[in-house]
Amino acid sequence: MRFLRRKTNADSPTEDSQTVLVAEEAAETTPAGYTPGKGRPTPKRREAEARRRGPVAPPPKTQREAIRRMRGNKEERRRATAERRERMMSGDDRYLLPRDRGPVRAYVRDLVDSRRNLMGLFMPLALLVFVSLVAMPMEVQQYSGLVTSAMLIVMIVEGVSLGRMIVKRVRLKFPDSTARGFGLGWYAFTRATQIRKLRVPRPRVTPKDAKRIWS
Repeated sequence: MRFLRRKTNADSPTEDSQTVLVAEEAAETTPAGYTPGKGRPTPKRREAEARRRGPVAPPPKTQREAIRRMRGNKEERRRATAERRERMMSGDDRYLLPRDRGPVRAYVRDLVDSRRNLMGLFMPLALLVFVSLVAMPMEVQQYSGLVTSAMLIVMIVEGVSLGRMIVKRVRLKFPDSTARGFGLGWYAFTRATQIRKLRVPRPRVTPKDAKRIWS
């Protein structure tokens, strides 16, 4: 008589062997170039950025709390803007416009700021001409036009002379510089035509330093 008995581990395939067989069968039936799925949806860009930034603050419970948060965010942005503005005015290259960056442009600014130029009267002169054209009699307008034309000619001559001197100084101090002479001269001309207090970044030198800067 044959008794029923439980199969031993030796009589049945082990779990590891079954796993190997299943993997081999899947490899045989899988087409070439097939990439298995990750088993989960790809996170959106917004979700990935939120994970990097950390936990999101809970929504405000009251209108007063929402107003307080809004004011706090505005103050933070205002402080950040003021800090960037101050760093730009101080001449920090990281916060300057591309046209103002680099030691060559800083040297050009020092050369211009260490001189008293007639071109610095360009903006007040333009305002005076506008006022004369609007509110002055015809005779005054004619005389103001003559004076303005003469001053503009002098400013142009001064600007050309200043540009040549600055390009020459830059070539001596930075012989490896690839900056174009016309670009340097125009940069010096535009800065010289601005009122000193409105120049960005603010001047680091004064006319008292002219001898040291130009020597």
